[in-house]
Amino acid sequence: MRIDVWSDIVCPYCHLGRRHLDLALEQFEHAEDVDVYWHSYELDRGAPAVGTASNIDRIAAKYGLPRAEVVAQHEDMAQAAAAVGLDFRWDTVVPSNSYAAHRLLHYARSVGRQREVTDRVMTAWYTEGAAIGDHQVLLRLASDAGLDADATTAILDSDEFGMQVRTDEALAKELGINAVPTFVLDQKYAVQGAHPVETFVQALRQVWDDRSTAPTPREASGCRGDGACGCGRSADGTCDGSHEHADDGSSCSAEVCAAP
Repeated sequence: MRIDVWSDIVCPYCHLGRRHLDLALEQFEHAEDVDVYWHSYELDRGAPAVGTASNIDRIAAKYGLPRAEVVAQHEDMAQAAAAVGLDFRWDTVVPSNSYAAHRLLHYARSVGRQREVTDRVMTAWYTEGAAIGDHQVLLRLASDAGLDADATTAILDSDEFGMQVRTDEALAKELGINAVPTFVLDQKYAVQGAHPVETFVQALRQVWDDRSTAPTPREASGCRGDGACGCGRSADGTCDGSHEHADDGSSCSAEVCAAP
């Protein structure tokens, strides 16, 4: 089974959803036959590399919400994170542009270190108050995760792997994905939001069972020929947009970041 995930590093729901998926896979009987592919998604392309206002004030101003409401949302998210072993220190989060970090993760995948680098960068933003839009911070985090410092510096100082980021985002738009995290299971069923672990386990088992009962499908490779798309092809080879969606509201979009 293939799982494609669109997420943004600076989305707290993406951290929570990633953890829930990991815990669900620990309970899934066929986890060794599951491949997970992570795709880039930027909630705010125009964000400064490193913001100067507090993240709470930034969100309150952007969406026109009372500050106390935003604080309450983040406290709820921190409690949900703690319940699954995560430490969401929302009061120390540094607003950051995630483009360079997404490029770094694509580079890490190319050298077989995506999991390690993703873990390090996400933890740094989520828990340590790291400004992940700062190239020097990213270099330190990449080195912590085992990437070569000189090679990483060259990547960060260029726009290399930028095309991969933009391709992921184009695929998300083509699929109608407008909020993260979005998990596309077996290229046909989409789960949007940081659902509970039990929901992920149920979805995994349902999709696995569907594989054993459904007729052999026609080719379902990526709409752009790289296997990255999360939906099937129609008879003429174009994206048919046929995947189903489930959404509980616990996701972030460019327009709104909703509390679960």
